Amino acid sequence: MSQQTPSEPVGDDARARLLRDARALRSTLDTDPDAARVQAARVVAGARALGEPEALAWGLRAVGVVHRHDGDPASAERLLGEAARVARRARLAPVEAWVLASRSVARLELGRTAQARADALAALSVVQLVAGDPVLEGLDARLQLQLGVMDHNAGRLVQAEERYRAVARHAVAGGPDAVRAANNLAVVLVSKAQYAEAARWVQLAVEGAARLGPALRAWPYLTRALIAVHTGRPADGLRDLEAAARASRDAGQSPVEYYLGYAEAMRELRLLPEAAAAGRRAIDELTAAGADLVEVDARISLAETLLLAGDPHGAAEHALAAGGRARRQRRPGAYDVAVLVAVRSLARLGRVGVAELDSVQRAATRLARSGELSAAAEGHLVGGRVALVVGARRRAAARFAAAAQLARGGPLSVRLRGRVAAALAARLQGQDGELLAQCRAGLRDLARHRAALPTMELRALASGHGAELGEIGLEVVVRSGSPAAVLRWMEQTRAAALWLEASTGEVELPRGEVPVRSAEGNGQASAPQGARRQRTVIVADDEGAADVRRSAWLADPVRGPARPVPRAGALRGALDGRHLVEYGRYAGRLVAVVVGEGRTRVVDLGAVESDVTDALRALVFALRRLVDPSSAAAAEAARTSADLRLVALRAMLLAPLALPPDAELVVVPVGPLHGVPWSALVDVPVAVAPSAAAWLRTTERGRVAGAPTVLVAGPDLRGAQDEVEALRRLHRDVRVLGARDSRAEDVVAAIAAADLAHLACHGSLRSDNPMFSSVVLADGPVTVQELHRAGVAPRRLVLASCHSGADVAYEGDEVLGLVSAMLSRGSAGVVASIAAVPDVEVVDLMLALHRRLAAGETMARALHGARGEIDRRSPSGFVNWCTFTAHGAA
Repeated sequence: MSQQTPSEPVGDDARARLLRDARALRSTLDTDPDAARVQAARVVAGARALGEPEALAWGLRAVGVVHRHDGDPASAERLLGEAARVARRARLAPVEAWVLASRSVARLELGRTAQARADALAALSVVQLVAGDPVLEGLDARLQLQLGVMDHNAGRLVQAEERYRAVARHAVAGGPDAVRAANNLAVVLVSKAQYAEAARWVQLAVEGAARLGPALRAWPYLTRALIAVHTGRPADGLRDLEAAARASRDAGQSPVEYYLGYAEAMRELRLLPEAAAAGRRAIDELTAAGADLVEVDARISLAETLLLAGDPHGAAEHALAAGGRARRQRRPGAYDVAVLVAVRSLARLGRVGVAELDSVQRAATRLARSGELSAAAEGHLVGGRVALVVGARRRAAARFAAAAQLARGGPLSVRLRGRVAAALAARLQGQDGELLAQCRAGLRDLARHRAALPTMELRALASGHGAELGEIGLEVVVRSGSPAAVLRWMEQTRAAALWLEASTGEVELPRGEVPVRSAEGNGQASAPQGARRQRTVIVADDEGAADVRRSAWLADPVRGPARPVPRAGALRGALDGRHLVEYGRYAGRLVAVVVGEGRTRVVDLGAVESDVTDALRALVFALRRLVDPSSAAAAEAARTSADLRLVALRAMLLAPLALPPDAELVVVPVGPLHGVPWSALVDVPVAVAPSAAAWLRTTERGRVAGAPTVLVAGPDLRGAQDEVEALRRLHRDVRVLGARDSRAEDVVAAIAAADLAHLACHGSLRSDNPMFSSVVLADGPVTVQELHRAGVAPRRLVLASCHSGADVAYEGDEVLGLVSAMLSRGSAGVVASIAAVPDVEVVDLMLALHRRLAAGETMARALHGARGEIDRRSPSGFVNWCTFTAHGAA
């Protein structure tokens, strides 16, 4: 290949202008794609007319790049191929190198990874051969960046990170390649959970892209959104997602990257319907454009979302499709990840055999070889489980051992997989002591990790990593026969995410140095300072102006004190004659620890978890029909169904415990039992708590002297205003916020200082992420997350809205929702409903409840007495009697 450098034509003004415009396209493509689109078409036409090969090659390259930006990599490859031939025939080696670099990107998007790498390496050889040619300035960094992207896509993260860091060090700060390298490096660091450094790099990318025009802005915003979500700042993340959408629209770009970023952020927030919808939109766009490379990643992402959402059929379909495409593209890293997701999905469906065991074992081995330790450990763990299904115990032991070996010295997620694998291996060998040692070590690691996380929902999700360790260990502890040991084991994994305190100020990202080359190219290192995070903003409109009406009362929670594990003796003293029942589960079985006046005992309830779930599902359906029955016959049928389910739940959950008939209860549920209407199962006062430790803490908060009772009516709720007016007459020191006055900021300020607060508002449940459930106030919905982060914690709270008490159980014995959020902030007593309730008819129950609260009764006793006044013969009366539950000791 010739080393000739193109020279400026002399004496021909038209040709000179044409070449000048053609060469300018390189920078215009990065700064103003719309202008480049028009200019490139003009250059191509002029070059063909004048027979000018250099201008034609530059022009065709620019048109090809524009096509790629528009989501048409196939047309881009064709045009860039023509440009390469033109440059080669004219012996314009530097121009051909730029064209090959661009074609490498188009081929990568088409999934032709081998051809893409060949183009990049051919271009790099020209750069190295013609060192110092001004036309090639900046191409070395761009090619190294592209090769880094290829390593990244192939799962070679160590190599990708090295290339990104090299480009970020040597590229001019704020230039397009520096922006891309900083953004991509941040993505790698997120995968390693190194969020502080990732945040600094992505901030460089955001600031650099802002100076370069809209074409590069979307990606850094998407990455910053992901970091915000991972670090417990979802409102900041949602704002950045909106900024990314605006940047894509301004640049006239395909919305694919936005959809993919949005899907990943929503999945992290467990807003799974939104994540799945965005993932499907991305795949539709990619299929239409023929962008096979990105489609593989999009299908794997969607498969993971669907698996979380409980759709293993859809997950398997997309993972298998992604695996087939990745194999054709010769992308072993993506193929192996797709295999892993596919086998996990098929295992959920009970459709795994020796073939799946072989494939996931090979995938895990290759992933380990490429440095993907987390995925490799997961692969070997999945392989071990599949081996157990097919009866291959020796292979199972080998897979578990491989997972445990990989985990040593790895990050937390990898170590926990290793602990699970080692515990399962010990169970295979009947080594109970080793099994418990592995479980305890893993749970200790998890506790330290969880304590460092900034929000309750992140802690709850993190607890899911230790769910299996808790259940595996519980099975062994139950066999030991010690009630005290069983209680201690269940308490160490129960509702740990709720043990939070509120900070009094803002959270800063850790500061540190990021070495970058200055714009002057002097090689000096500069260190951008980690800026203080702006206060969380809940809403941002389409123009980007923030609605900060609530920013003054938002704060991020920080680490709380160590969570105690109460002993039975301490509990017995606080119970003061009550009986505490704490449930646990393992291998489909339920077990209960009963702490009574004289002793503590363990009761094995048997393999009834699925039966309980079925009864609960039918009960909730019947209650929903009773709220608004279509006819008297429908109401009667629904009532009969509900009664039968209550009898069944009582028989499975309480009858085997042989409790004294008049014993007041404190119930600590587990998993699906959080949805049980406990007050409807026994004719005694019942208080529910997320853990024994949490209940014990609620006994410590006494009445707030001089604090008012606050009554709030939400908008558009029949009877809400009448309800709070009627309740006003039952209390002395009262503040009422009516339907028109119940603005978020006023409500938060009022109830935060209240001894007793009452919310008569519409409620909306998000079962996928209950922290995004909401109550409707005069100025719109307010989410549980907002209330929690605002530090709202009246001593006692009555939630008269639908589903207000429907907290959702997460893996790892965690529970999230409005009730748990209030208890975690320090509320000592809450009354709420687990289902929809009749709006108007609930007033009688609330009046009866408040009369007893005003007389000084606890929430549990007041609710029990109020329920006794309800006429259960009417559908609405039965629903109100059945669905309200008291929480806490106050």
